[in-house]
Amino acid sequence: MTLPYRPSAVIFDMDGLLFDTEALWQEALLAAAAEAGHQIPDEVYNGSIGVRRSQCGDLFRSHFGEAFLFEDFHADWRRHFWLVAENRPAMKPGAPELLEFLDQVRLPRAIATSSSRTTVERHLASHGLTERFDAIVCRGDYENGKPAPDPFLKAAERLGVEPRFCLALEDSHIGVRSASAAGMMTVMAPDLMAPTEDIRALCVLVVHDLHDVRDLVHTQLRN
Repeated sequence: MTLPYRPSAVIFDMDGLLFDTEALWQEALLAAAAEAGHQIPDEVYNGSIGVRRSQCGDLFRSHFGEAFLFEDFHADWRRHFWLVAENRPAMKPGAPELLEFLDQVRLPRAIATSSSRTTVERHLASHGLTERFDAIVCRGDYENGKPAPDPFLKAAERLGVEPRFCLALEDSHIGVRSASAAGMMTVMAPDLMAPTEDIRALCVLVVHDLHDVRDLVHTQLRN
């Protein structure tokens, strides 16, 4: 499989793609729910994947009712996340090797995420990656979050690269929709949810992990 264009930049999602944090957010969700005596149905659990946590209020209220105090629940959700994530935010398979290869070929890269800058900086610092990205686009840097294209378009703008020449890496359905809407070459490395047929149609490729992305970029640059 080859890409439509030789990539001029690579744009990474963070949670579930670069770091194995998406699973921790879901673990924290279940812990916060159990603490409050709530049962989380599949449609709420799946609907929260890849979405900015503070924007899940409507999703939870649609199930638990308009009186559901989501802001309080969200605070407990975050508290449980940092309890479980403190010593467990491992990098996803292939991430270190891909970053090393991008260093070797001097290919610019950015992060486009729904997480806060504080959260991104905390995760990057814990793995010594603070200086490994040329741009970081976080919550607050764009008007509309994923699945709108804004995060990826802002990342391309900061890198000074046309979107169509950017390779966008995502793990979630909502992220794939965002990257595809930005007009980027979208590759999905699934984390918690397998791609559906409509999600596959938005990708140039669905890979097993970031080792496959490294091989893909290596082949593309060699040709």
